[in-house]
Amino acid sequence: MTTPTKEGSAAVQARRVLVLNSGSSSVKYQLLDMDDRSRLAIGLVERIGEDTSRLLHTPLTGGGAGTRERTGRIADHEAALKAAAEELAADGLGLDSPELAAIGHRVVHGGLRFTEPTVITDEVLAEIERLVPVAPLHNPANIIGIRTAQALRPDLPQVAVFDTAFHTTMPEYAARYAIDVETADAHRIRRYGFHGTSHAYVSRKAAELLGRTAEEVNVIVLHLGNGASASAVAGGRCVETSMGLTPLEGLVMGTRSGDIDPAVTFHLKRVAGMSVDEIDVLLNKRSGLVGLCGDNDMREIRRRIDEGDERAALAFDIYVHRLKKYIGAYSAVLGRVDAVVFTAGVGENSAPVREAAIAGLEGFGLAVDAGLNAVRSGEPRLISPDYARVAVAVVPTDEELEIAGQTFALVERLGRTAQPGQAEPLGQVDN
Repeated sequence: MTTPTKEGSAAVQARRVLVLNSGSSSVKYQLLDMDDRSRLAIGLVERIGEDTSRLLHTPLTGGGAGTRERTGRIADHEAALKAAAEELAADGLGLDSPELAAIGHRVVHGGLRFTEPTVITDEVLAEIERLVPVAPLHNPANIIGIRTAQALRPDLPQVAVFDTAFHTTMPEYAARYAIDVETADAHRIRRYGFHGTSHAYVSRKAAELLGRTAEEVNVIVLHLGNGASASAVAGGRCVETSMGLTPLEGLVMGTRSGDIDPAVTFHLKRVAGMSVDEIDVLLNKRSGLVGLCGDNDMREIRRRIDEGDERAALAFDIYVHRLKKYIGAYSAVLGRVDAVVFTAGVGENSAPVREAAIAGLEGFGLAVDAGLNAVRSGEPRLISPDYARVAVAVVPTDEELEIAGQTFALVERLGRTAQPGQAEPLGQVDN
């Protein structure tokens, strides 16, 4: 894609963005062309640091050649990114390409300081590191991915897109916990919310589906994957969300409990003799659907229900009951709801969950058309009947595209001159 610049020279315009999502033992990546928002390649490196490491790389240009696989130990994130760069280079999409405009990084926690995508400087990286205590499972891995990418392309703008940023518009009365203010402020205890890139993308796409602008509609978004969260979005701005200080609060999830009486933790420590770390593991990894019935795959749970499994049926009912509570609560928060939107793995693919979550809410103007709900499609679509006062929709999420779009928009806004050390001034630090 070699095109003249605005000045008429033969230089290559940088129109591609590499999106990196670095987890504790994995790296997901996508290379996108922002001219037509198409994907040029996607890949995953998993089980980093183990003997069973695996890289899956799929080129999507020129008809592609199918997915390529590498197996064998990949020692660390640096080795993982270098391996991914080699695969991209083999397809003529190398990281040294002059067509690469920036690298966009998913960063889970940005606190209150980062309310929009931000060019990563030493100061920005230090602040992301300072937030590790409130995101110990996520920010450290995000930092490793950033540092590794910086080493590979120190000349290229690296942009952080924060999961929490979309939720920073919540009013204080929604974001504050009702605990001692001095203690809360000293330890940055408040509701931050997560899955923000998904909620931003899906709420905007839902408005387009309704033929309106984001500023004209009020939407409840239900992001239902292994992690799950709800948001109330008024006129394009988040006013409430279900996750809080951490991703544990809110809906019933694959392995997380969601909302729970805080005193359960005291009870388990005093009566069961469990340590704080043991309780942490219980609530984050051994609760939710897996804790209730031993499975966190909704397809398997539905299969078991069809076979008469009572534990699976109870788990499903608890999951749906929590969804109904949030739909009702967020309807009250918004006052007027134009659409309830399902997204992410379960939300996009489980017709029984969508049907059960809306059943009985006719008084709220909600209904699901059985035929429309049964359709499987990768496109945004309405599943409510024409007579329904409130639309019910399925909108596939695309967090990578959202990250790429925000990254590229920032780089363009800075005139494609943003380099490490040239970020715009940061706001007030949250203590």
